[in-house]
Amino acid sequence: MRRFLLHVLPVGFHRIGHYGLLANPVRRARLAKVRDLLHIAPEIRPLPDDIVIATRPVFICRHCGAPMIVIDILARSAPIRAPPMPRGQT
Repeated sequence: MRRFLLHVLPVGFHRIGHYGLLANPVRRARLAKVRDLLHIAPEIRPLPDDIVIATRPVFICRHCGAPMIVIDILARSAPIRAPPMPRGQT
């Protein structure tokens, strides 16, 4: 029952999944406008004659499939060998 009710909206709300900035009918035009307003150059695609060697990412997100970037590697700490002793018994 709970799973079903997660998809039910309260009275007065409307589902608007097909509207917005990235809606299918106007996606290209809106993204071009956003890039223009943010002063971002359009993506340059290589010519078909150019040889592109793509490296496969090592870590890939399980949820979205995007490559993950390693920012830092943490060193392993020493293992805990015994429970800590109470402060009065040293």
